[in-house]
Amino acid sequence: MGKGGGCVPSKKKVPSAVTDDPQRGRGASVGLRNAPIPVEENTHDADVSTSIAIENAVSAAHCEIKDFYSVLFDVWAQITAAELVEADGLLFGFPTRYGCMAAQMKALFDSTGQLWKEQKLSGKPAGFFVSTGTQGGGQETTAWTAITQLVHHGMLFVPIGYTFGAGMFKMDSIRGGSPYGAGVFAGDGMREPSETELALAEHQGKYMAAVVKRLAQT
Repeated sequence: MGKGGGCVPSKKKVPSAVTDDPQRGRGASVGLRNAPIPVEENTHDADVSTSIAIENAVSAAHCEIKDFYSVLFDVWAQITAAELVEADGLLFGFPTRYGCMAAQMKALFDSTGQLWKEQKLSGKPAGFFVSTGTQGGGQETTAWTAITQLVHHGMLFVPIGYTFGAGMFKMDSIRGGSPYGAGVFAGDGMREPSETELALAEHQGKYMAAVVKRLAQT
């Protein structure tokens, strides 16, 4: 979540155990992460580090914009629907589930009925970044199908398009992400994000911060 003012420490708390399913995973986000669900006993430290690496890249990029700060929330225990209203802009990060956002994240959106009724989020800019287990696992469709949540709230979807420049056309390595937003391939949870994936995440953070700041000043 972005607000004007400067950088502030993350409010993110890493749970003591996380699922070892790379697609349920740890929905990386600036603004949101996974909603509360029972956690399996198996853990995958590499899966956690993959998610946190991407979200930290986005969050750190926000801090490079003057008079702007980001707050990193974890849906596991930290954020409620009402808190979404406080932000000037929102970046939602989550893993895929069959080409759509994971049910944990959908549960948060499903709890925003009162905000929808009062149109409290109308006009607020928002974007997405995602994590998938495979190259065909939903890097585009996960974000694309999530746009419906923004539309019903009257929010403004902010994609990155091809503003990343030449990096969007590199074919020499595996890369997550799309014009919809940054992304990472989690694989079985052991894969670390590539330099290009991290750079794209940083770019989205800066790009989103600039858009939010511009709209907040109008």
